Amino acid sequence: MEINESIKMTFPNKLDYSFMIQLFVREIAKNIGFSGDELDQIDIATEESVSNIMVHTSDEENPTFDIICEKVRGGIKITLKEKGIPFDPAHIKKYEVTKILDDLSTSGLGIYLIQKVMDELSFHNLGPQGKETVMVKYLPGVEIRKDQDAGLETRQTAAVITEKIEYDVRGLDEHEAIEVSRCAYKTHGYTFFDDHIYYPERLVEMNRRSEMISAVAVTKDNVFMGHSALLYQYPEDTIAELTFVFVNVEYRGQGALNRLVDYLFQVPKKRELRGIYAYAVTNHIFTQKSMIKFQINDCGILLATSPASWKFKGISDDASQRISVALGFRYMMPPVSYNLFVPEHHKEMVAKLYQNLGANHSYIIPSSDSLEFDSPAASIKSGANELEGCAEIFVVSYGTDIRQQIRKLLQSFCIQHVASINLFLKLKDPLTFWLTAEFEKMGFFFAGILPESMIGDALVLQYLNNVSLDYDKILLVSDVAKELLTYIKAHDPNIID
Repeated sequence: MEINESIKMTFPNKLDYSFMIQLFVREIAKNIGFSGDELDQIDIATEESVSNIMVHTSDEENPTFDIICEKVRGGIKITLKEKGIPFDPAHIKKYEVTKILDDLSTSGLGIYLIQKVMDELSFHNLGPQGKETVMVKYLPGVEIRKDQDAGLETRQTAAVITEKIEYDVRGLDEHEAIEVSRCAYKTHGYTFFDDHIYYPERLVEMNRRSEMISAVAVTKDNVFMGHSALLYQYPEDTIAELTFVFVNVEYRGQGALNRLVDYLFQVPKKRELRGIYAYAVTNHIFTQKSMIKFQINDCGILLATSPASWKFKGISDDASQRISVALGFRYMMPPVSYNLFVPEHHKEMVAKLYQNLGANHSYIIPSSDSLEFDSPAASIKSGANELEGCAEIFVVSYGTDIRQQIRKLLQSFCIQHVASINLFLKLKDPLTFWLTAEFEKMGFFFAGILPESMIGDALVLQYLNNVSLDYDKILLVSDVAKELLTYIKAHDPNIID
């Protein structure tokens, strides 16, 4: 093998394959030049690492993991990649050798053995791609270095707690960020829509910068139960998304979800917060019922925003099509009455949605001479979520090139195979009254409203990129949401009569 040449094999997470895996690694090590005791030591390290993966396997169906053997300068690098639960090596207890046999604990023994027989050992979180164990062994006579303080997660399966327990709800302590990532994994696997949740260090930094406000529920013994957060998506936002809401399965039924959300409503905010919005999935009704309980009322339905593979541990639902969401909003300050330029053909529905939120506005028909642009270039902010296969376009200000810019973005997202594209138009701008029909000619259609967004109160349109959607599979709770879905379906240009 040449330097940096590598061989990868994928194995099922089954103990039956242990010997074959060791043989695979051993033969490559022999080819690189290892022999005798060094080969035996590589065997030990491989066996311990593989055993840990197989014992603490992921919850995926038919789980597999990759082993990559690479010839590096002076030796071999062995990488094991898998999609097990997130971990924080800094919190793993070291194995301690004692002189009294009865006091020996096997906790950390596997890592201890690997550290003894290998020259380097490290562990890495890979976000939605799982995690990896990396081991390096150098040939005799090669100068080596060792990483210190390495460790690996251990997984415990707790029984469901049926009796009521006492617990606290408070802000996140930074060392608990890893527990948030673990809880996200245990409730949704690696399918969560925002991969920030799988990186504890990101969660800590976002809380420090007030981009996120995290709340946690912990038992009186400081055992982590669940998490929820308010997330400011954009620097300009004066509204925050209620998101990352999950409770470990064993603590469901304790009322933690309600207390977590109540805490977020009441805790003092460092940033202005005019409102809270949330997305409730429509392939089951549980999250919608929670939103109603929190007085986060329906104001939109965004179709096919998430992959059908998105998981809800412990909840049976239909995974036959992409997941649509009900958009809800709650004012955190008394709503201000605005003059809004709602397109005439959507005015009645928009008025119903604002009424559902408890807001009253004036709906103005602009004069024809208002169809003038202040600038030749429109200002637009946009972005795509690759994990979700959806994108957002915010029109900050109109310009004479607005149609061309929207067409160009739409084409780009479609080429990237983005399934669902949402367009936000400023309702305080009279040009929205005139131009909405132009965007609808491109294939956009009504989705709802979002008050106090980064561009102010927004009309939301949506575009589906070759998405097969059965409206009858969209489950809704409120009468407003059901009426809205009927309205959306009537305006969907993808419906073939």
